[in-house]
Order: sequence, then structure tokens, then C-alpha cells
Amino acid sequence: MEPELAAAYERCRQLHRRHGRTYYLATRLLPAWKRPHVHALYGFTRYADEIVDSTDDLPPAVRAARLREWSDRFVAGLHGARVDDPLLPAVLHTIERFAMDRADFASFLRSMAMDLEVTEYADYGDLLGYMEGSAAVIGTMMLPILEPADADVAREPARQLGLAFQLTNFLRDVGEDLQRGRIYLPQCDLRTFGVSPAELYQAAACGTATTAIRELVRYEITRAREHYAAAAPGVTMLAPTSQACIRTAFHLYGGILDEIERADLDVFARRATVPTRRRLQVAARCLLTPAGTPIATSRAPERAS
Repeated sequence: MEPELAAAYERCRQLHRRHGRTYYLATRLLPAWKRPHVHALYGFTRYADEIVDSTDDLPPAVRAARLREWSDRFVAGLHGARVDDPLLPAVLHTIERFAMDRADFASFLRSMAMDLEVTEYADYGDLLGYMEGSAAVIGTMMLPILEPADADVAREPARQLGLAFQLTNFLRDVGEDLQRGRIYLPQCDLRTFGVSPAELYQAAACGTATTAIRELVRYEITRAREHYAAAAPGVTMLAPTSQACIRTAFHLYGGILDEIERADLDVFARRATVPTRRRLQVAARCLLTPAGTPIATSRAPERAS
């Protein structure tokens, strides 16, 4: 591997290790040759997200221009241009290596651009439109690396897992998103539970969720678990060497919902995280689980001891 390409893959790995602890741990359970390609996809999504979210001191127009410039550089690379970028060579190499659907990457970049313009979503259908690009396509991007027996059949479970992970993140990060002026919980759901945007901001400032907000969170957790249930059959569709990784990610992200419930549904009191000891237990258990073992979607058998 050329030094420039090797350096790009290493840059992606570092981004993954620093910012995606849960998924990085799961990726460690993949065969060594697959891991760099997962790091490359993570690096692509993370870097775009950093342009949008890690430069909050810059006006939206400036961030939008930076995202367009980086996106144009990426598209030029897809068409064979030599790209001067710290991580895009790895991304482009991975796309070519696995003949990935370029439309998934275009859809992702569209959703990133939406974050610079859209701050709330009227209903879950509208939110799903955003999540199609921000989450569902990440599941389908991963499929060629995970080597399902039938990619067409595995596509929908992969999409559902991306949606499950994204909704889990939204629930965990309600407070952080409010700091950026965004509300990813659908406005119609807020009204159903008698919660106004102003009440969300006040609860975040106080560090305590009201009873109405807790009931709203309970409802969204139920919705997230529906996505997990729809995704579960997809794990056993993957190559045996890929199943431990996705099984681990499935349980660890689902474990964040358990932690929110353990905190009495108060997403403002603290950031819900799965403790390190439990994370390692889950990874070890999933590594030892025979390939082809279905994932039970009932909660009790899936919680680490």
C-alpha cells in the first residue's frame, strides 16, 4: 500500500477510535483485513459531521461552503481525480474495492447539508427523510464489507439498524443537540405529550427532565426498539466472520436505551453510556456466540450480566 493511502487509512482509524468508541470496539471483532475499510467509512461520515457541528463558531454559510468544497473534492475523486486530502484517499479506495453504491454517499452528504438549514422536524416521516441519508445509507454502505449471503435480502435489516442507531443517538444527545439549536424529536410527538420546545430548553438548562419529557422519551425508546427488532434478522444473514461485530454493536447501542431507562428516562441528568466493564462483557459474549444464532429481541436475555 502506498504511504499516502496507508496514512489516510490510519487517519480514519484514529478518528474512529477517538470519536466512535462503541462502534470501534465492535469493529475490533472483524477480521483484520476488513477493519480499515470500516474505519474509512467512519472517517468519511465523521469528518463531514465535524464540518457541520465542530465549527459552531462559524456562520452556517461558511460551514455550508466548507462542506460543499469537501464534497466536491470527494466527487472529483470518484471520477478519478487525484485528491489532496488527509482521509479521502482511503474512502475512495474502499468504495472502489467493494464497488459501493455511490448514491448512498450522495444521500449522506445531502443530510449533512440539511443540518445547516433544518432545526426541527414536523413528524416522524419528515425525520425519516433526514435519517435515510444520515443513518440508513450507512447500514447499506457497510453491507459489501460484511458480506451477506444475499445483499438484496439483507438491505432492509441493514437500513433498519442504521435507523435504530441514529434514533438511539438522538435520545442520548438531546441536550447536546439543543445546544446547537436542533430538535430531532418530532414536533408532533412533543405536542402529543404536552412538551414545548421552550420546555426542552429549560429542562436542559436545569439538568432535569419533567414528567412529560420522560414520557416522550419512553415513547421514542419504544419506536427505536421497533427498528432494532426489524434489524435483528439481518445479523445472521452476514458472513460468519462479520456477525460478532454487528451483534456487539446491536447490543451496545441498544444498551444505551437501557441506560436511559435506568436513569428514569432523564436524558438531561447525565449522558447515557454503557459502562466499560459491561461493554467488554458484551463484546466477549458476542465473540463466543456461534455464527447463525438469532438475536432475541426480548430485553432480558440480551442484557449483559
